[in-house]
Amino acid sequence: MCFDADAHPPIAPIAGGALESGAMTLTADDDNRFAAFRARAAEPSGAGMIVLPDVRGLFGYYEELALRFAEHGVDAVAIDYFGRTAGASRRDASFEYMPHVLQTTFAGLSADVRAADAYLRSEEGGAARSLFTIGFCFGGRLSFLSATLGLDLAGVVGFYGWPVGASRNDTPAPAAVAERFSSPVLGIFGGADEGIPADAVATFEQALAEAGVARRLITYPGAPHSFFDRKAEEYADASSAAWAEVLDFVRAGTAGA
Repeated sequence: MCFDADAHPPIAPIAGGALESGAMTLTADDDNRFAAFRARAAEPSGAGMIVLPDVRGLFGYYEELALRFAEHGVDAVAIDYFGRTAGASRRDASFEYMPHVLQTTFAGLSADVRAADAYLRSEEGGAARSLFTIGFCFGGRLSFLSATLGLDLAGVVGFYGWPVGASRNDTPAPAAVAERFSSPVLGIFGGADEGIPADAVATFEQALAEAGVARRLITYPGAPHSFFDRKAEEYADASSAAWAEVLDFVRAGTAGA
C-alpha cells in the first residue's frame, strides 16, 4: 500500500484556481466503465494531467491532487483501476482492494489511460495540448509505462514507482522496456525506501540513458516510500522540492508555455 486512506497531498490550495471539479465516469475502448474525478483550471495553460493512484485506486488523496494541478493551470483527471471487477461507483476506506489489484492487466490499465488521455484532449476535458501522467507506487510504475503507449505524451512522472522486477500483475518492468519510451521521464524516489533500493533506480537510469530517453531521476535522502503526504511533516522539505520539480517539468513540456 502507498498512502493511508486519510492522507492528503502536502500542497497548499490556491483559492479560485479551479474552475469546476467533480466525479465522473469514463469509458475505455473495451467498453469498461470506470470512476474518475475531473478538475478544470480557471486559467488553463494548455497542459493536462492524468493522475494514476496507488493500489487503493481512486480516493480522496488523488481527487485533491487533481484540484492542486487545476489551481496551477493544469486540467486534470484522476482515474480508478477497478471498473472491470468492482464497478464504477464510489467506494469507502473499507474496500478490499487487493483482490481487484490482482485482477488488473496491463492491457486493461492501458485502455483506461487511453480513455483519460482522450478525455483531456477533448473540448469537454479542456482540449489540452500537452498531456502528462503522474502516478504513485503502483501508479508510478504505470505512469512510467504510459510512455510506451503511443499517446504522444509530453512527459511521465512517477513517485516511487517500481522500475525493475515483477509486478502484482503482468505490467512489464519499465527498465526492461526503456527502448520503447517516447516521452521524457521525471522519477522521484525516497532514499530510505526499502522496496526500491538505489541499485534499482540506477538500473532504470542506465536503461533510459542507453535508450536515449530524456530523464531526471531524483532521490531524496532519508525519505521513505510514500513521503509525499501532509502527515509526514518531517519530510516537508522533500515534498516541497518534489512538487516544485513536478511543476517545472510540466511547464517545460507544455507547448506554448
